[in-house]
Formats: sequence, C-alpha cells, structure tokens
Amino acid sequence: MIALIILVGLLAVIVIVALMATGIYNSLVSLRNRFKNAYAQIDVQLKRRYDLIPNLVETAKGYIKHEHSTLEDVIKARNIALAASQAAAANPADGNAVKGLVSAEGGLSGALSRLMVVSEQYPDLKANQNMMQLTEELTSTENKIAFARQAYNDSVMQYNTARETFPNVVLAGMFGFLPAELFHVEDPAERSAPKVSFG
Repeated sequence: MIALIILVGLLAVIVIVALMATGIYNSLVSLRNRFKNAYAQIDVQLKRRYDLIPNLVETAKGYIKHEHSTLEDVIKARNIALAASQAAAANPADGNAVKGLVSAEGGLSGALSRLMVVSEQYPDLKANQNMMQLTEELTSTENKIAFARQAYNDSVMQYNTARETFPNVVLAGMFGFLPAELFHVEDPAERSAPKVSFG
C-alpha cells in the first residue's frame, strides 16, 4: 500500500513537472513568434523605404549632376541595407543578422543625410514637386520604422526576460531558445533620422 502511495505521488510530481515544462515551452514559443511578427512590421516599412530611395535618387539625378558620387553612395548603401534586411527577415531570431541590419541601416541613414544636405544647395530640386512628395513619404516611412522598432524591441525584451528567468532558463537552453537581439543604433550620430524636409 505504501509503495502504491509513493508511486502515485511520484507520478503526480512527474505530471506536474511535465505540465509546467509544456506551459513554459508554449509560452516561449508564443513570445518568440510575437517578436518575429514585430520584426515583420519593421520589414514592411524597410521595404517601403528601399522602394522610395531609387525614385528619390532618380529625381535628384537630373538636378545634382556634379554630385554623382553622393547618388552612387545612396544606392550602394540602399542595396547593402536591402541585403541585410533580407538576411534578418529570413530569421529575426539570428542576432548576427539583426546586428548586420542595424549596421547597414546606419550606413544608409548617413548616405541619405548626405544626399539631403547636398540637395539643399539646389533650389530647383527643393522646389520640384516630385522630390517634395518623395521626401514627405520618406519622412512618414522613417516615423513608421521608428514605431515598428519600438514594438519589436518591446517584444524582444519580453521574450528575453521570459527565457532568462528560472525555471524557464533551463528549458530555454534545452530546446534552443536563443536570446534575441534588440534593434538599436550603436553610433550616436546614426540615432537621428535623416533630415528630409525641404522647407
């Protein structure tokens, strides 16, 4: 009789531990999917931005003929950022891919800022209706990217906190729940969005 009670007790403990482990696992999966979805929102806005840039450069090209290297720098930085974005979109949980995207985005922001500074020197370009519309769309997109990054970082922080707390940390390691990378800008000069107003 005592052996049966011990056996039932052990069985109850095993069931409770299994239920806890299942709950922790499902919670971590849910949080991981949430930050991946939040990254997808960033990706949508980045693609919109990448689509706007060639139009912006093409419009500026007619006016800024002597600034050919600036235009080339913007297109090159855009292509690097696009490739980094695709790598990060393939697996937002890959910290190195997110770091690569952050770096590429910093380079693109710098190139866009230089283009805007140069374009300020050309009054006809500033007055061009197409250029004004494109810069307005780019400004709007930059704001949407900032909001999407904030939502992503909030989701990553929830996920990382959940995977680092005990007993979750034990299961997270066993089931391959790796830490997620925050989307932050390392260079203080890159923290400001490119100035795109022509007022």
